[in-house]
This record gives sequence, structure tokens and C-alpha cells, in this order.
Amino acid sequence: MALLCAAAAPLTAQAPRPTDYAEAMHAAHGRESPTATPAALIAPRSAVVGSDVMYGTVGGRVLHGYLAKPAGAAASNGRAIIVVHEWWGLNGNIKAVVDRYAGEGYTVLAVDLFGRVATTPDTAMVLYQTAMKDIPAGEQNLAAAIGYLKSQGATKIGSVGYCFGGHWSLRTGLVGGNDIKAVVMYYGAPITDRTQLARLKAPVLGLFAGLDKGIPVDSVRAMEQSLKANGRPVSINVYADANHAFANASGQAYDATAAEDAWKKSLVFFSTNLR
Repeated sequence: MALLCAAAAPLTAQAPRPTDYAEAMHAAHGRESPTATPAALIAPRSAVVGSDVMYGTVGGRVLHGYLAKPAGAAASNGRAIIVVHEWWGLNGNIKAVVDRYAGEGYTVLAVDLFGRVATTPDTAMVLYQTAMKDIPAGEQNLAAAIGYLKSQGATKIGSVGYCFGGHWSLRTGLVGGNDIKAVVMYYGAPITDRTQLARLKAPVLGLFAGLDKGIPVDSVRAMEQSLKANGRPVSINVYADANHAFANASGQAYDATAAEDAWKKSLVFFSTNLR
């Protein structure tokens, strides 16, 4: 599984400020580093081909991502997934996750919302804070990714993100509207405002941790209520005994049982909604 870390903040009056989330995640991961373990490098179920790509520009900056597809005669049949990185950025571990999804038969693009990779918690927090100061630029980045995948033949696109990326996976759904058919959030900060969520047309799968001090379960339930009030299908799964970043195979909170169950649920969700 991926290295999964810091979250973006819910944009509501009751929610903590984005800097509060950055500080909370820094405290949680202050002694960690993005060092892969065997559990973080699970091989794809079938062969894939991957390469670094340029998928657009925002504010004059070229956007570099990582694209993987099924190898050989296998085809994704227009099915594609956008992957949004955690607070370490688009590193090798995220690319391994992309390969793993591609091995399930999807064209998969990992976007880069930072423009660089962090190797220390201090740097990761700065990158996180910088990205959260310019939501419009981040949304333009995601729109470019959607357009790129459509130019590659994608007709059914989903998104998945981890922590920081979990929030931005939800924003991918907001940006994409009818172009996004499925949204998966791994312990990402919720958006609870119904006006913002009205942009969303896709069903949502949420995978959260009961012991997560940075993403309280009550805020997740508030998002769930807002989504249902807007008529959006939503399935929230809370792993009661797991901590934030339970799918981070290099982190102290890694929970193999929860991570594997969440992976299986993600595959079923994409298979159902991207067929």
C-alpha cells in the first residue's frame, strides 16, 4: 500500500483551520520518513507499463505525473483512475500504488499537487500548507488531469487519495462533475458544506480510522449527512481500532488487516462504478 499522511482541512466554520491539520499531522508523523517496506511494494496482480508524463499546465507550471496502464494485449476499456498523493508528494511509493491499480485493469494517473517530493516531516508540512493556500490552482491541476485522461481515451474516471490526497480526491469529484464516476477517500479531511458538495455527481466511498485524532469521526459523519441530503450515494467505513494512516506501510500506524480490507473495498467500488 501507499505511504499515506497529512490531511487537508474541512472548509466549514466548525472545522479546525488548515494549519491545525498540518500541525496535527506533523505531530503524528514527526518521527517517520517515507521509507518503503515490503508491504509498501506489493506487486501488481498483472503486468503493467508505467512512465512519467506531462498532463497539463497551471499558472505557467508544467504538471508532471505518473501514468500506468495494463501491459500487452490487456485493455482498460476506457476505465481510468486519478490517484492523489499524501503529504510526502508523488514519490516512488505512490507510483507503486498506481501500478497496483493498473494491474487491476485501469489506466491510472498519479497527479502532483506539490511539484516536488518531501523526505522530512518539516518539508512535507510546508508543501501541504502551500498547496492548501491556493485551492483554485489545485482544482485547475485536477481539471487538467481529467482532461488528459479523456484525451487518452478514458470514458469512466474515478479518483482515490490518501489523507491530504483523500480530501483532494473528493475535490476531484467536485471539479469533474459528471466526468467523475467514483470517489474514494482514505482518511481525508471532509467537506461538509452542502453548497460545495452540490458540484459532486459521483458516489463516495470513505475509509476512515476510529482512533484518528486529526480527522474526528463526527466530522466524517457530518459529511456523510450532507452527501445524503444532496442525494449522493455514500458508504463510510470506520475501522474502529485503526489510527490515521492505517494503510501507510512504512508508518507506525500501519494496520495490515484494515489496509487489506480497505483495498478490497476500493476495488469492488471501482469495479461497480466504472464498468
